[in-house]
Amino acid sequence: MADIETHADHSAEPRAKFRAMTEGTQEDWTAIAGHFVPFAADVATRVLDHLKLLDGDYGGFPVDRLTHSLQTATRAHRDGRGETYVVMALLHDIGDTLGSYNHPDVAAAIVKPFVTPEEHWICANHGAFQGYYYFHYIGMDRNAREAFRGHEHFAACEEFCAKYDQAAFDPDYAHEPLEFFEPMVRRVMARPLQGMLARLAD
Repeated sequence: MADIETHADHSAEPRAKFRAMTEGTQEDWTAIAGHFVPFAADVATRVLDHLKLLDGDYGGFPVDRLTHSLQTATRAHRDGRGETYVVMALLHDIGDTLGSYNHPDVAAAIVKPFVTPEEHWICANHGAFQGYYYFHYIGMDRNAREAFRGHEHFAACEEFCAKYDQAAFDPDYAHEPLEFFEPMVRRVMARPLQGMLARLAD
């Protein structure tokens, strides 16, 4: 007999009673905050689970997207980068599944609360900088990154792509496994550095 998936009964848990936010009370928002804090605290698990969806997804590349992500992060780690940078490197393409046309935006939104402004900018703009290596083969302008010339983080994004991202398609490169990076992801995502709701993690 096939297993039947069961879901926990949450009907007895405290919930807000308003039908529109204009009717909200302190009691309502205390109940909501009581759910938000533990849920948000486990964001790393959900991110790691989504990253695993890249396993086996080649998209025509020499390695699958998870391997590319692991190679990028491994190269950054072995180059002495800090944990927030390495986590950004690991997650920079996590948006490939849901944001096929704008994956850097998706990844940047996920990492933004947990990384430095420079690391967030790298993640958000790496698509244009990575294009230097292939846009001219698909009818696009390989110099699209020049639109950002003069930005304070231009050189940092250029370096990320040159040293870690564009070089991470080597089937023979001995990268670290996802389990190696999991503690880093959990440490980094346990403490948001910025964002409207960051103080709720205190």
